[in-house]
Amino acid sequence: MTRLGARTMTNLDRLIAELCPDGVESITLGKIANFRRGSFPQPYGNREWYDGEGAMPFIQVADVKSDMTLVAKTKRKISKLAQPMSVFVPKGTVIVTLQGTIGRVAITQYDSYVDRTLAIFEKLSEELDRKYFALQVEKIFQIKAETARGSTIKTITKEEFTSFNIPVPPLPIQREIVRILDNFTELTAELTAELTAELTARKKQYNYYRDELLTFGNNVPMVSLGEIGAMTRGVRLVKSQLADDGLYPVYQNSMTPLGYYEESNYPANTVFIISAGAAGEIGYSTVDFWAADDCFCFDCPGHLKSRYLYYALQCQQDYIFSRVRRASVPRLARLVVEQLKIPLPPLDKQERIISILDRFDALTTDISNGIPAEIAARQKQYEYYRDKLLTF
Repeated sequence: MTRLGARTMTNLDRLIAELCPDGVESITLGKIANFRRGSFPQPYGNREWYDGEGAMPFIQVADVKSDMTLVAKTKRKISKLAQPMSVFVPKGTVIVTLQGTIGRVAITQYDSYVDRTLAIFEKLSEELDRKYFALQVEKIFQIKAETARGSTIKTITKEEFTSFNIPVPPLPIQREIVRILDNFTELTAELTAELTAELTARKKQYNYYRDELLTFGNNVPMVSLGEIGAMTRGVRLVKSQLADDGLYPVYQNSMTPLGYYEESNYPANTVFIISAGAAGEIGYSTVDFWAADDCFCFDCPGHLKSRYLYYALQCQQDYIFSRVRRASVPRLARLVVEQLKIPLPPLDKQERIISILDRFDALTTDISNGIPAEIAARQKQYEYYRDKLLTF
């Protein structure tokens, strides 16, 4: 990648020296492109505006991805009746989101209609490469977000749009910049795919050894959770009691803490199962925490290691999910949990199993944490080179 970067930068330097030795002119957006907002008939909830014969893809903010493309299939389709009241956009048009996730840019891959929450760029100057223009628009919005109060763009007026300045070097330079950044993106995607494949392989290996280690003959008794230890439910907290920071995570409806509370009602190394919302998820807390009333928590007796219980329950994760009652809020009944049976070997065997599986778990976790960290590092690297290449 370093050799590729050095070669492409040399080509770019050569082109700049040949084609614009005296610098690059910046031109206001209003002079090099026409733009307007999309549209949609009101109210949004009218069923006549959606689907039916002749319906077309309807692009909303959620349909614009972070890689300058649209989702393969839009969430909604606009009906033939509503199409005259919206804005048709042909394949290959540059659009940008103006609400929600503001400043997300895409070059459309298919004909569609566009909502009023997006801006549409039309009739680009012949001096512009479409992808180069899209990259410049993306950069402008990123700068706007960084300088806006609270790092949030509230709105962009037509006058501001018109006054945005874009450096416009000769087309060969624009295309070389696009090629460099496309190559960078492709290499990042390849690395991410490799890391993801490695993580998948490690997880399969981990699951295999876990199931093997926790499979015993008739010499090891099977006991139900209702027999071996106290299972208690957490305590409800209202949202006003939660803080943005603190020492004790509160688990409720999700494996991710909702917030923090200044007290704890369960100690570290406690196993819990979510009973509502993300019902059936098994968790293990390494810190003292406050369990809300949607957690079943286990106080293990002396002949059962809590970490062993955690691994034994993981083997039954699919079965536990199958017993969740599906409704507007999925729920797992207490009786189902109490009737779950696990093998109960002597403590020395439990400790050996814990030691082996902890090592496997650490390897898997390291890769799991490594993937988003690597992606974030690559994204920052990409943005650094993008900004360098797009600034003259």
